[in-house]
Amino acid sequence: MLDIKKIRENADFYRTEAQKKNSTISIDEVLELDGKRRELMSESEKLKAERNAASKKIGELKKAGQNADSAVEEMRIVGDKISELDQKIRAVDEEQTDKLLRIPNIAHSTTPEGKSSEDNIVVRTWGTPREIDFKALDHKALGEKLGIFDFERGAKISGSGFPVYRGLGVRLERALIQWFLDCHRERFGFEEIIPPYLVSRKTMVGTGQLPKFEEDMYRCDKDDDLFLIPTAEVPVTNLYSDEFIPEQELPLRLCAYSACFRREAGSYGKDTRGLLRLHQFNKVEMVYFAHPEKSYENHEELLGFGEKLLQELGLPYRVLALCKGDLGFSAAKCYDLEVFAPVEKKWLEVSSVSNFEDYQARRANIRSKINGKNVFVHTLNGSGLATPRVMVAICDQYQQADGSLVVPEVLRKYLGGLEVIKK
Repeated sequence: MLDIKKIRENADFYRTEAQKKNSTISIDEVLELDGKRRELMSESEKLKAERNAASKKIGELKKAGQNADSAVEEMRIVGDKISELDQKIRAVDEEQTDKLLRIPNIAHSTTPEGKSSEDNIVVRTWGTPREIDFKALDHKALGEKLGIFDFERGAKISGSGFPVYRGLGVRLERALIQWFLDCHRERFGFEEIIPPYLVSRKTMVGTGQLPKFEEDMYRCDKDDDLFLIPTAEVPVTNLYSDEFIPEQELPLRLCAYSACFRREAGSYGKDTRGLLRLHQFNKVEMVYFAHPEKSYENHEELLGFGEKLLQELGLPYRVLALCKGDLGFSAAKCYDLEVFAPVEKKWLEVSSVSNFEDYQARRANIRSKINGKNVFVHTLNGSGLATPRVMVAICDQYQQADGSLVVPEVLRKYLGGLEVIKK
């Protein structure tokens, strides 16, 4: 959430920058509510001063043995007016907060200008995409032939977008997850978390999924008002909601594996074959709680961890700097990591690495004491990595002319030394 004081002081800037992120919330309406709230607060403070004076007068009259009935009635009337004002203030507060929660974070000055994904900038590429000299199968056909994926039965029991992994497909998926976690814990210095998969509405608001994106979320029984997590970012970031993190512990690095659940309400017209776009998928998430002065150094470091994983898997990739028009709602700056899938002949996003600055921390009230002042920390996160499209890229990059699939070397120890998956 943005700081209303900063919006008040530089409305034109926030008006322009919010529009660049395709926000439809009116900054003017927010400021109008802010002005109304301040007027009501001023009126309430005056009445409270009157009430205090009346209370003092009552005390003096009673002490002098005089009748205080009129003064008591005066204080009652003032008290009623204060109660009425408090109700109005609460109503304005709720409306203003709702609108503030729907204004996107402002992009960092180094985020490229642009209106859509076509304006994203390729920062660098790594590796050489494979040239396949035989009739290759796409990951769906290959996986079904090898018996490692079962999309038909997944759709039967849950609907499209809910894949079933079988046999060596399960072991390959689990190998990816375990290797990602081992790298983060043993080499990158993360503490591993197992978070809940169901979280409260307050928790979803804290990281910015609600209220704006509720239609994309899976909500459980209305009496519980719990949501299936769209990413482990949500519970892991909120571990420290309403808390102080000691400055000496920054940056605090946490990682977590979780299943992720998304309705993908905006996926109409996009390629949803096989593992390309799912309602349930697996992902290892990296979360940083960072010192505000060092968060952009940490952002580059976080990106480097994701790159290292792709390099060791031998998957060619590129780094994209997202432009303002394609930037996520809560992010101030974001890089996407995309692997190249030679059979699909396209780049596939496997990680978004974002710096939210204090946007999430302000919503979730996560602070630190720095130089004697209470300040909101900066939060960052990135996928390290999401498995479905990594699996697609592995199927494309490592399949052989005889229909087998070579297991990437770094994963073989998790499959008992298995080098090739055959029919």
